[in-house]
Amino acid sequence: MTEQEKLDKKEQKARNLRKAKTLSEALPYMRRYAGQTIVIKYGGHAMGDEDLAHDFAHDIVLMKQVGMNPVVVHGGGPQIGKMLEALQIKSSFIDGLRVTDKDTIKIAEMVLSGSLNKSIVASINNVGGQAVGLSGKDSNLVIAEPLRRTRKDPDSNIEQVLDLGFVGYPKKVNADFLRMFEASSVIPVIAPIGLGENGETFNINADTMAGAIAEALGATRLLLLTDVEGVLDKNGELVSEMTEEKAREMIADGTISGGMIPKIDTCIHAVDHGVEAAVIIDGRVKHALLLELFTEHGAGSFIGH
Repeated sequence: MTEQEKLDKKEQKARNLRKAKTLSEALPYMRRYAGQTIVIKYGGHAMGDEDLAHDFAHDIVLMKQVGMNPVVVHGGGPQIGKMLEALQIKSSFIDGLRVTDKDTIKIAEMVLSGSLNKSIVASINNVGGQAVGLSGKDSNLVIAEPLRRTRKDPDSNIEQVLDLGFVGYPKKVNADFLRMFEASSVIPVIAPIGLGENGETFNINADTMAGAIAEALGATRLLLLTDVEGVLDKNGELVSEMTEEKAREMIADGTISGGMIPKIDTCIHAVDHGVEAAVIIDGRVKHALLLELFTEHGAGSFIGH
């Protein structure tokens, strides 16, 4: 054996020892979450980057293999926007929400419940999992109602009701249907499409959908993958853990602002309604889910009691 071969063998042994050490350190966390339901909102850069998407699929399959019950809820706003543009269908926004008329909701459902959902399912299946694609329409999984938003007219100061079209809010979740997957090897992957009580189709914000499903299932964790590190303090440092009270204080003093506010509101609402804890995670980090679940310090901003 040459000196180089000896060095290679030594390095391989060191890598194997590091892997064994990592697995040993992860064991208490595996035991902690065994049999527990983890709802993951999947979207943003993590879904658009091919390598990160592959890592995400691996992480979800590993979670199922070690005894967890992962439930994936995915977004798809950018993909809807691209399809609308390609079809030359004009789209507008009110307070960050896409106004969804009859033409737009057809495209939204086609993208979310169709190509995008099946692509995620295929990714999980390709790395050894057994995933099934669903939307809120399947087995009346999510019954929705129109989302009501108001805004004060700056001139008259009169409260105006905003017409968002077929933008919905989860009213009822068929938790019994999803619980059937817990005792199986199947991983549900859910598109944020809801069914109205009169048969309408509603487009639902993916964070809101994930929160509602986590509440209905009494999930141990609600994990929201984002395109930022997490919640930052006034010095730009990551806030790794906060109570609901602290989160509300940070919203009130402007530390938490913009698009992070609805995510925090979703987390607070979930924790207030039976979810043990919610975590906002940087989806741009490789294996962010495993870092959050299997390491002491996690990988994002933890919100709990």
